[in-house]
Amino acid sequence: MIEKLSAVESRFEQIGIELTRPEVINDTEKFTKLMKEHGELYPIVEKFREYKKAVADQKEATEILNSPDMDKELKDLAEEELADAKKRSEEANEELKILLLPKDPNDSKNVIVEIRAGTGGEESALFAASLFRMYSMYASAHNFTIDITNVNETELGGYKEISFMIEGNGAFSRFKYESGVHRVQRVPDTETQGRVHTSAVTVAVLPEADDVEISVNPADLKIDTFRSSGAGGQHINKTSSAIRVTHIPTGTVVECQDERSQFKNKDKALRILKARLFDAAKKEHDSAIASDRKNQVGSGDRSERIRTYNFPQGRLTDHRIGLTIYRLESVMNGDLDEIIDALITFYRAEALKEQSNRGSY
Repeated sequence: MIEKLSAVESRFEQIGIELTRPEVINDTEKFTKLMKEHGELYPIVEKFREYKKAVADQKEATEILNSPDMDKELKDLAEEELADAKKRSEEANEELKILLLPKDPNDSKNVIVEIRAGTGGEESALFAASLFRMYSMYASAHNFTIDITNVNETELGGYKEISFMIEGNGAFSRFKYESGVHRVQRVPDTETQGRVHTSAVTVAVLPEADDVEISVNPADLKIDTFRSSGAGGQHINKTSSAIRVTHIPTGTVVECQDERSQFKNKDKALRILKARLFDAAKKEHDSAIASDRKNQVGSGDRSERIRTYNFPQGRLTDHRIGLTIYRLESVMNGDLDEIIDALITFYRAEALKEQSNRGSY
Protein backbone atom coordinates (compact mmCIF):
# COMPACT_ATOMS: atom_id res chain seq x y z
CA MET A 1 0.00 0.00 0.00
CA ILE A 2 2.88 2.37 0.77
CA GLU A 3 4.21 2.00 -2.78
CA LYS A 4 0.80 2.76 -4.19
CA LEU A 5 0.43 5.81 -1.96
CA SER A 6 3.90 7.08 -2.82
CA ALA A 7 3.00 6.86 -6.52
CA VAL A 8 -0.22 8.79 -5.85
CA GLU A 9 1.74 11.48 -4.00
CA SER A 10 4.25 11.78 -6.86
CA ARG A 11 1.41 12.12 -9.37
CA PHE A 12 -0.23 14.77 -7.17
CA GLU A 13 2.98 16.81 -7.05
CA GLN A 14 3.51 16.40 -10.79
CA ILE A 15 0.00 17.73 -11.50
CA GLY A 16 0.70 20.70 -9.20
CA ILE A 17 3.68 21.61 -11.38
CA GLU A 18 1.70 21.08 -14.60
CA LEU A 19 -1.04 23.44 -13.40
CA THR A 20 1.46 26.33 -13.16
CA ARG A 21 2.56 26.06 -16.79
CA PRO A 22 1.13 28.73 -19.13
CA GLU A 23 0.41 26.24 -21.94
CA VAL A 24 -1.71 24.17 -19.56
CA ILE A 25 -3.48 27.21 -18.08
CA ASN A 26 -4.41 28.33 -21.61
CA ASP A 27 -5.74 24.88 -22.53
CA THR A 28 -9.14 24.95 -20.80
CA GLU A 29 -9.95 21.30 -21.40
CA LYS A 30 -6.59 20.02 -20.14
CA PHE A 31 -6.54 22.45 -17.21
CA THR A 32 -10.04 21.39 -16.10
CA LYS A 33 -9.14 17.71 -16.39
CA LEU A 34 -5.97 18.14 -14.31
CA MET A 35 -7.78 20.23 -11.69
CA LYS A 36 -10.36 17.48 -11.31
CA GLU A 37 -7.66 14.83 -10.90
CA HIS A 38 -5.77 17.06 -8.46
CA GLY A 39 -8.93 17.48 -6.38
CA GLU A 40 -9.58 13.73 -6.34
CA LEU A 41 -6.02 12.94 -5.21
CA TYR A 42 -5.82 15.67 -2.57
CA PRO A 43 -7.65 13.83 0.29
CA ILE A 44 -5.54 10.71 -0.31
CA VAL A 45 -2.26 12.63 -0.29
CA GLU A 46 -3.28 14.69 2.75
CA LYS A 47 -4.14 11.55 4.71
CA PHE A 48 -0.93 9.80 3.53
CA ARG A 49 1.14 12.71 4.82
CA GLU A 50 -0.69 12.51 8.14
CA TYR A 51 0.15 8.80 8.23
CA LYS A 52 3.84 9.41 7.46
CA LYS A 53 4.03 12.10 10.15
CA ALA A 54 2.49 9.73 12.71
CA VAL A 55 4.92 6.96 11.75
CA ALA A 56 7.87 9.37 12.04
CA ASP A 57 6.66 10.53 15.47
CA GLN A 58 6.27 6.91 16.50
CA LYS A 59 9.85 6.14 15.45
CA GLU A 60 11.22 9.18 17.27
CA ALA A 61 9.37 8.30 20.49
CA THR A 62 10.63 4.72 20.29
CA GLU A 63 14.22 5.93 19.92
CA ILE A 64 13.84 8.12 23.02
CA LEU A 65 12.43 5.21 25.02
CA ASN A 66 15.35 3.00 23.95
CA SER A 67 17.93 5.59 24.92
CA PRO A 68 19.68 4.76 28.23
CA ASP A 69 20.59 8.40 28.94
CA MET A 70 17.07 9.87 29.11
CA ASP A 71 15.55 10.83 32.45
CA LYS A 72 12.21 9.47 33.68
CA GLU A 73 10.20 12.63 32.92
CA LEU A 74 11.30 12.68 29.29
CA LYS A 75 10.59 8.97 28.93
CA ASP A 76 7.10 9.44 30.34
CA LEU A 77 6.48 12.09 27.71
CA ALA A 78 7.87 9.76 25.05
CA GLU A 79 5.48 7.00 26.12
CA GLU A 80 2.54 9.39 25.76
CA GLU A 81 3.79 10.50 22.36
CA LEU A 82 4.28 6.89 21.26
CA ALA A 83 0.74 5.93 22.25
CA ASP A 84 -0.70 9.00 20.50
CA ALA A 85 1.39 8.49 17.35
CA LYS A 86 0.44 4.81 17.19
CA LYS A 87 -3.24 5.68 17.46
CA ARG A 88 -2.95 8.35 14.75
CA SER A 89 -1.09 6.03 12.38
CA GLU A 90 -3.65 3.24 12.82
CA GLU A 91 -6.57 5.60 12.22
CA ALA A 92 -4.91 7.12 9.16
CA ASN A 93 -4.12 3.65 7.85
CA GLU A 94 -7.78 2.58 8.04
CA GLU A 95 -8.95 5.81 6.40
CA LEU A 96 -6.41 5.34 3.61
CA LYS A 97 -7.78 1.88 2.88
CA ILE A 98 -11.20 3.43 2.33
CA LEU A 99 -9.80 6.26 0.22
CA LEU A 100 -7.97 3.75 -1.99
CA LEU A 101 -11.08 1.71 -2.72
CA PRO A 102 -11.98 1.80 -6.42
CA LYS A 103 -14.32 4.71 -7.01
CA ASP A 104 -17.69 4.15 -8.64
CA PRO A 105 -17.25 6.18 -11.84
CA ASN A 106 -20.95 7.01 -11.78
CA ASP A 107 -21.01 8.53 -8.28
CA SER A 108 -20.65 12.15 -9.40
CA LYS A 109 -23.34 11.90 -12.08
CA ASN A 110 -26.88 13.14 -12.26
CA VAL A 111 -29.45 10.46 -11.64
CA ILE A 112 -32.73 9.37 -13.21
CA VAL A 113 -35.30 7.85 -10.85
CA GLU A 114 -38.33 5.87 -11.99
CA ILE A 115 -41.03 4.98 -9.44
CA ARG A 116 -43.78 2.54 -10.40
CA ALA A 117 -46.79 1.33 -8.46
CA GLY A 118 -46.74 -2.45 -7.94
CA THR A 119 -49.03 -4.75 -6.01
CA GLY A 120 -51.73 -3.01 -4.00
CA GLY A 121 -53.75 -1.09 -6.56
CA GLU A 122 -54.60 2.51 -5.64
CA GLU A 123 -52.76 2.29 -2.31
CA SER A 124 -49.57 1.37 -4.17
CA ALA A 125 -50.01 4.41 -6.43
CA LEU A 126 -50.54 6.65 -3.39
CA PHE A 127 -47.36 5.31 -1.79
CA ALA A 128 -45.48 5.96 -5.06
CA ALA A 129 -46.51 9.60 -4.61
CA SER A 130 -45.30 9.49 -0.99
CA LEU A 131 -41.90 8.19 -2.10
CA PHE A 132 -41.62 10.91 -4.72
CA ARG A 133 -42.35 13.51 -2.05
CA MET A 134 -39.74 11.91 0.24
CA TYR A 135 -37.04 11.97 -2.45
CA SER A 136 -37.97 15.53 -3.47
CA MET A 137 -37.54 16.78 0.10
CA TYR A 138 -34.26 14.91 0.50
CA ALA A 139 -32.93 16.31 -2.81
CA SER A 140 -33.92 19.84 -1.81
CA ALA A 141 -32.14 19.50 1.56
CA HIS A 142 -28.94 18.54 -0.30
CA ASN A 143 -29.22 21.31 -2.91
CA PHE A 144 -30.02 18.91 -5.74
CA THR A 145 -32.60 19.94 -8.31
CA ILE A 146 -35.51 17.76 -9.45
CA ASP A 147 -36.97 17.81 -12.94
CA ILE A 148 -40.04 15.64 -13.62
CA THR A 149 -39.90 13.99 -17.04
CA ASN A 150 -43.02 11.84 -17.11
CA VAL A 151 -45.94 11.18 -14.77
CA ASN A 152 -49.06 9.04 -14.93
CA GLU A 153 -51.41 10.14 -12.17
CA THR A 154 -54.46 8.41 -10.71
CA GLU A 155 -57.74 10.09 -9.82
CA LEU A 156 -56.87 10.07 -6.09
CA GLY A 157 -53.52 11.81 -6.60
CA GLY A 158 -51.30 8.75 -6.67
CA TYR A 159 -48.81 7.83 -9.39
CA LYS A 160 -49.00 4.71 -11.52
CA GLU A 161 -45.52 5.79 -12.51
CA ILE A 162 -43.34 8.87 -12.32
CA SER A 163 -39.89 9.54 -13.79
CA PHE A 164 -37.66 12.42 -12.77
CA MET A 165 -34.08 13.63 -12.98
CA ILE A 166 -32.07 14.63 -9.93
CA GLU A 167 -29.23 16.93 -10.90
CA GLY A 168 -26.22 17.89 -8.82
CA ASN A 169 -22.68 16.71 -8.13
CA GLY A 170 -22.75 13.38 -6.32
CA ALA A 171 -26.47 12.75 -6.86
CA PHE A 172 -25.97 9.13 -7.91
CA SER A 173 -23.75 8.40 -4.90
CA ARG A 174 -26.62 9.34 -2.56
CA PHE A 175 -29.48 7.67 -4.44
CA LYS A 176 -27.95 4.54 -5.96
CA TYR A 177 -28.96 2.23 -3.11
CA GLU A 178 -32.66 3.08 -3.52
CA SER A 179 -33.18 0.63 -6.41
CA GLY A 180 -35.49 -2.21 -5.51
CA VAL A 181 -38.91 -3.04 -4.13
CA HIS A 182 -40.20 -0.76 -1.36
CA ARG A 183 -42.96 -2.40 0.70
CA VAL A 184 -45.47 -0.36 2.71
CA GLN A 185 -47.77 -1.51 5.51
CA ARG A 186 -50.43 1.03 6.47
CA VAL A 187 -54.17 1.71 6.61
CA PRO A 188 -55.05 3.17 3.19
CA ASP A 189 -57.18 6.29 2.85
CA THR A 190 -59.55 4.12 0.84
CA GLU A 191 -59.95 1.59 3.70
CA THR A 192 -63.19 1.99 5.68
CA GLN A 193 -62.61 -0.85 8.18
CA GLY A 194 -59.25 0.37 9.47
CA ARG A 195 -57.38 -2.69 8.24
CA VAL A 196 -53.65 -2.57 7.49
CA HIS A 197 -52.82 -3.30 3.85
CA THR A 198 -49.47 -4.33 2.37
CA SER A 199 -48.49 -2.82 -0.97
CA ALA A 200 -45.31 -2.50 -2.97
CA VAL A 201 -43.63 0.06 -5.20
CA THR A 202 -40.60 -0.46 -7.43
CA VAL A 203 -37.84 2.14 -7.69
CA ALA A 204 -35.22 2.21 -10.44
CA VAL A 205 -32.17 4.48 -10.10
CA LEU A 206 -30.07 5.09 -13.21
CA PRO A 207 -26.94 7.22 -13.63
CA GLU A 208 -27.24 9.64 -16.51
CA ALA A 209 -25.06 8.41 -19.35
CA ASP A 210 -22.48 10.62 -21.02
CA ASP A 211 -22.54 10.85 -24.79
CA VAL A 212 -19.10 9.24 -24.94
CA GLU A 213 -20.42 6.22 -23.02
CA ILE A 214 -23.57 5.59 -25.02
CA SER A 215 -23.90 6.41 -28.69
CA VAL A 216 -27.38 6.08 -30.15
CA ASN A 217 -27.80 5.80 -33.90
CA PRO A 218 -30.71 8.06 -34.98
CA ALA A 219 -31.65 5.38 -37.52
CA ASP A 220 -32.39 3.03 -34.60
CA LEU A 221 -35.00 5.38 -33.15
CA LYS A 222 -38.72 5.63 -33.80
CA ILE A 223 -40.07 8.94 -32.53
CA ASP A 224 -43.80 9.55 -32.14
CA THR A 225 -45.63 12.62 -30.92
CA PHE A 226 -48.95 12.56 -29.11
CA ARG A 227 -51.11 14.75 -26.96
CA SER A 228 -50.22 14.92 -23.27
CA SER A 229 -52.64 13.26 -20.91
CA GLY A 230 -53.18 13.42 -17.18
CA ALA A 231 -54.46 15.68 -14.47
CA GLY A 232 -54.11 19.45 -14.67
CA GLY A 233 -52.24 21.83 -16.93
CA GLN A 234 -53.74 24.06 -19.61
CA HIS A 235 -51.60 22.49 -22.31
CA ILE A 236 -52.79 18.97 -21.48
CA ASN A 237 -54.66 17.33 -24.40
CA LYS A 238 -54.38 20.49 -26.51
CA THR A 239 -51.01 20.15 -28.25
CA SER A 240 -49.05 17.19 -29.53
CA SER A 241 -46.02 18.05 -27.40
CA ALA A 242 -45.55 14.65 -25.74
CA ILE A 243 -42.81 12.44 -27.13
CA ARG A 244 -42.47 8.66 -27.31
CA VAL A 245 -39.05 7.34 -28.31
CA THR A 246 -38.62 3.67 -29.19
CA HIS A 247 -35.14 2.18 -29.46
CA ILE A 248 -35.80 -0.41 -32.17
CA PRO A 249 -32.86 -2.81 -31.50
CA THR A 250 -33.77 -3.29 -27.83
CA GLY A 251 -37.47 -2.39 -27.83
CA THR A 252 -36.85 0.18 -25.07
CA VAL A 253 -39.63 2.78 -24.94
CA VAL A 254 -39.42 6.16 -23.21
CA GLU A 255 -42.22 8.70 -22.94
CA CYS A 256 -41.86 12.31 -21.85
CA GLN A 257 -44.75 14.74 -21.61
CA ASP A 258 -43.94 17.09 -18.76
CA GLU A 259 -42.77 20.02 -20.87
CA ARG A 260 -44.93 22.17 -23.14
CA SER A 261 -42.11 22.16 -25.69
CA GLN A 262 -41.86 19.16 -27.99
CA PHE A 263 -38.13 19.83 -28.34
CA LYS A 264 -37.57 19.78 -24.56
CA ASN A 265 -39.58 16.58 -24.17
CA LYS A 266 -37.54 14.95 -26.92
CA ASP A 267 -34.28 16.02 -25.27
CA LYS A 268 -35.36 14.60 -21.90
CA ALA A 269 -36.62 11.38 -23.47
CA LEU A 270 -33.27 10.82 -25.21
CA ARG A 271 -31.38 11.43 -21.95
CA ILE A 272 -33.54 8.82 -20.20
CA LEU A 273 -33.15 6.38 -23.09
CA LYS A 274 -29.37 6.67 -22.97
CA ALA A 275 -29.44 6.14 -19.19
CA ARG A 276 -31.52 2.97 -19.58
CA LEU A 277 -29.27 1.59 -22.32
CA PHE A 278 -26.20 2.42 -20.23
CA ASP A 279 -27.75 0.75 -17.18
CA ALA A 280 -28.60 -2.38 -19.19
CA ALA A 281 -25.06 -2.58 -20.61
CA LYS A 282 -23.55 -2.07 -17.16
CA LYS A 283 -25.72 -4.79 -15.62
CA GLU A 284 -24.76 -7.21 -18.40
CA HIS A 285 -21.08 -6.42 -17.84
CA ASP A 286 -21.32 -6.71 -14.05
CA SER A 287 -23.28 -9.94 -14.32
CA ALA A 288 -20.59 -11.50 -16.47
CA ILE A 289 -17.90 -10.52 -13.97
CA ALA A 290 -19.90 -11.58 -10.92
CA SER A 291 -21.44 -14.77 -12.28
CA ASP A 292 -19.41 -16.86 -9.85
CA ARG A 293 -20.25 -14.76 -6.79
CA LYS A 294 -22.87 -16.02 -4.40
CA ASN A 295 -23.39 -12.73 -2.59
CA GLN A 296 -25.38 -10.36 -4.75
CA VAL A 297 -26.41 -8.04 -1.90
CA GLY A 298 -26.82 -4.50 -3.13
CA SER A 299 -26.77 -5.51 -6.77
CA GLY A 300 -29.54 -3.04 -7.46
CA ASP A 301 -31.81 -5.81 -8.70
CA ARG A 302 -35.22 -4.19 -8.86
CA SER A 303 -36.95 -7.49 -8.01
CA GLU A 304 -35.24 -7.41 -4.61
CA ARG A 305 -37.32 -6.24 -1.63
CA ILE A 306 -35.02 -3.78 0.03
CA ARG A 307 -37.14 -1.91 2.57
CA THR A 308 -40.39 -2.02 4.55
CA TYR A 309 -42.25 1.05 5.79
CA ASN A 310 -44.57 0.08 8.65
CA PHE A 311 -46.79 3.07 9.45
CA PRO A 312 -48.80 1.66 12.40
CA GLN A 313 -45.54 1.09 14.32
CA GLY A 314 -43.66 4.09 12.85
CA ARG A 315 -40.95 1.63 11.82
CA LEU A 316 -38.64 1.45 8.82
CA THR A 317 -36.53 -1.64 8.14
CA ASP A 318 -33.83 -1.90 5.49
CA HIS A 319 -33.56 -5.64 4.88
CA ARG A 320 -30.14 -5.54 3.17
CA ILE A 321 -28.26 -4.38 6.27
CA GLY A 322 -30.74 -5.26 9.03
CA LEU A 323 -31.27 -1.61 9.96
CA THR A 324 -34.47 -0.75 11.85
CA ILE A 325 -35.39 2.75 12.98
CA TYR A 326 -38.52 4.10 14.65
CA ARG A 327 -38.91 7.56 13.18
CA LEU A 328 -40.79 6.86 9.99
CA GLU A 329 -42.49 10.26 9.87
CA SER A 330 -39.18 12.15 9.64
CA VAL A 331 -37.94 9.71 6.98
CA MET A 332 -41.03 10.33 4.86
CA ASN A 333 -40.26 14.03 5.22
CA GLY A 334 -36.91 13.49 3.52
CA ASP A 335 -34.63 12.72 6.47
CA LEU A 336 -32.79 9.84 4.78
CA ASP A 337 -29.17 10.55 5.72
CA GLU A 338 -28.99 7.99 8.54
CA ILE A 339 -30.17 5.23 6.21
CA ILE A 340 -28.03 6.24 3.23
CA ASP A 341 -24.90 6.74 5.37
CA ALA A 342 -25.43 3.30 6.97
CA LEU A 343 -25.71 1.70 3.51
CA ILE A 344 -22.55 3.46 2.29
CA THR A 345 -20.65 2.35 5.41
CA PHE A 346 -21.87 -1.24 5.01
CA TYR A 347 -20.86 -1.54 1.36
CA ARG A 348 -17.49 0.11 2.02
CA ALA A 349 -16.85 -2.49 4.71
CA GLU A 350 -17.84 -5.24 2.27
CA ALA A 351 -15.49 -3.80 -0.35
CA LEU A 352 -12.65 -3.59 2.18
CA LYS A 353 -13.25 -7.20 3.16
CA GLU A 354 -13.15 -8.26 -0.48
CA GLN A 355 -9.94 -6.28 -1.10
CA SER A 356 -8.37 -7.87 1.96
CA ASN A 357 -9.35 -11.36 0.83
CA ARG A 358 -7.73 -10.70 -2.53
CA GLY A 359 -4.61 -9.40 -0.81
CA SER A 360 -4.73 -6.05 -2.60
CA TYR A 361 -3.09 -4.15 0.25
